[in-house]
Amino acid sequence: MIYLADMHIHTILSPCGDIEMTPRQIVSKAKERGLHIIGITDHNSTRNSEEVKKVGNREGIFVLCGAEVTTKEEVHCLAFFETTTQLAAFQQFLDDNLPSIKNDEEKLGYQFIINEEEEILGKEEYLLINALNKSINEVEDEVHRLDGLFILAHIDKMQNSVLSQLGFMPPDLKTDALELSKHTDKEIFLKKNKYLSNHFFIQSSDAHYLEDIGCVYTTLEMQEPTFQNIKKEMKQHVYTY
Repeated sequence: MIYLADMHIHTILSPCGDIEMTPRQIVSKAKERGLHIIGITDHNSTRNSEEVKKVGNREGIFVLCGAEVTTKEEVHCLAFFETTTQLAAFQQFLDDNLPSIKNDEEKLGYQFIINEEEEILGKEEYLLINALNKSINEVEDEVHRLDGLFILAHIDKMQNSVLSQLGFMPPDLKTDALELSKHTDKEIFLKKNKYLSNHFFIQSSDAHYLEDIGCVYTTLEMQEPTFQNIKKEMKQHVYTY
């Protein structure tokens, strides 16, 4: 079967996320747009992702739980995990390595922790959009140590991408996929970057507002949407040229 996936969506936990980006409204918009799979990727935090998953389970939307991580080099990458235990372990890794710089709500926005019932449980004290004190290789090592998915985010962008920050793709970096933003055509991108053709590509909205959800998506073919099937789909479509 064919499934449509938007694997880069922020909630109101991200300071740049709109106040309407709550679990129920995200899932409702995903259904409206015909999506089957969504990924919750708040900046340097997984704390709202399982709440969205609870709503998704009721509404028939498969939710990948994870985060958008900012490495020491200011590279953005997506990390997803299958189990609550793995997610908690990665959250501890994030907490241990995020600088203790308090968020300025008036200037940068609120960072709300919310449950599936739309109740605000608290706020994240430290600014989530800061870079961790871990390198891209160290983040990748930790994601794969926990058996997660490691995806380099919006690699076509002129900031916060592996290409903008490093100028090249580290040859020893084990990526499960590369993400393109909604602004780029894959074929055009690969004409300029043929050396990346052996990677699996996804395209995501990087939605911070409800209306952006599903504006672009990735097509995945599998029997049913599960974490392991998504991982298998990525692995079997990596080609050697």
